[in-house]
Amino acid sequence: MTRRVVITGIGVRTPGGSGTKEFWDLLTSGRTATRAITLFDAAAFRSRVAGEVTFDPELEGLTPREIRRMDRATQLAVVSTRDAVEDSGLDFAALDPHRVAISLGSAVAAATSLEQEYLVLSDRGRTWEVDEGYLSPHMFDHMVPSIMPAEIAWQVGAEGPVTMVSDGCTSGLDSVGHACRLIREGTADFAVTGATDAPITPIVVACFDAIKATTPRNDDPEHASRPFDATRNGFVLAEGSAMFVLEEYDAARRRGAHVYAEITGYATRLNAYHMTGLKTDGREMAEAIRVALHESRIDPQAVDYVNAHGSGTRQNDRHETAAFKRSLGEHARRVPVSSIKSMVGHSLGAIGSIEIAASALALRHGVVPPTANLHTPDPECDLDYVPLTAREQRLGTVLTVGSGFGGFQSAMVLRRPEETR
Repeated sequence: MTRRVVITGIGVRTPGGSGTKEFWDLLTSGRTATRAITLFDAAAFRSRVAGEVTFDPELEGLTPREIRRMDRATQLAVVSTRDAVEDSGLDFAALDPHRVAISLGSAVAAATSLEQEYLVLSDRGRTWEVDEGYLSPHMFDHMVPSIMPAEIAWQVGAEGPVTMVSDGCTSGLDSVGHACRLIREGTADFAVTGATDAPITPIVVACFDAIKATTPRNDDPEHASRPFDATRNGFVLAEGSAMFVLEEYDAARRRGAHVYAEITGYATRLNAYHMTGLKTDGREMAEAIRVALHESRIDPQAVDYVNAHGSGTRQNDRHETAAFKRSLGEHARRVPVSSIKSMVGHSLGAIGSIEIAASALALRHGVVPPTANLHTPDPECDLDYVPLTAREQRLGTVLTVGSGFGGFQSAMVLRRPEETR
């Protein structure tokens, strides 16, 4: 019999949300946390808007050595992990360490530290030949993304499978999907999983500027992220982290753990089409949704809420709308759909996990988060995108999806455990 996998602990650090409660309060209020960039001087850039996390690593309990050693993205993941572990109520020291897995997602890994170190080594780009005398002793840590899940493993004493998932903006969905499968197949009994990214750094901002993917709405940063709105003109770059504790359902029930949600289905597909472009028919996302629902053993009509990728670019929003219609049929016109990127921005690889957290909290509280800033719906995006105001609704099943450069398309189904036979 297939082992059932549940979420028993959540920890988040997002724009406007230093912890799960603040994060959920932001979403349900429909407030936005996108602002003008303050982490560096962005005056020369086309897009100067971002979703920044209010984060002081020292106040979060990290030691000076940890702060020096870890990139900002790793720091966000570590403090989110501590929250998730505490929330789960598990004593990891009492677990068999070989039965604990780690699966972490990130799109750009230690981009912030790599850029900072390059500026030092090259005298702020003035010399082609860098001076190795200024090389940081932690440069290896910044160069090798696998050090990030290793840090999480050290935090909890895990000695089971440790994995880094980096496939762009679906990393946060795919890392959790991988952890779920490790438990289902019996390789692990527990997993600490999620994703993190801290991409608000000049080189990353410049890359998205070059392809005009981010919004130039610098005069109104609080309302710059506008998924499914006819006036949208690009996504808002953001940072953040969400981490989870996963475990086998029967074990969680025996110890009396609080269960946020059961992960009943997951699938990922690739469009094999273009590095940044999307087909208009949404076929590959629809296929990922179909397989995730099939794995969950439910019909499309059972989906009560869809947490959309909703990046706020024209091609994504229309691609997604087509995918929902193709996979859910007529039910797509009845089910509420929303994008939390309208409030917290797009944190690249981290956002998939942040959206899983939002989906699990939506199940727990019976509330559908809204799509903020949706005042002028795109006529080609003609579904129920829950504009502006959260909606109270009993939820039994939530579908969350992700789309990423390279053509990656992923889908995950979360359910109330009592809804699952």
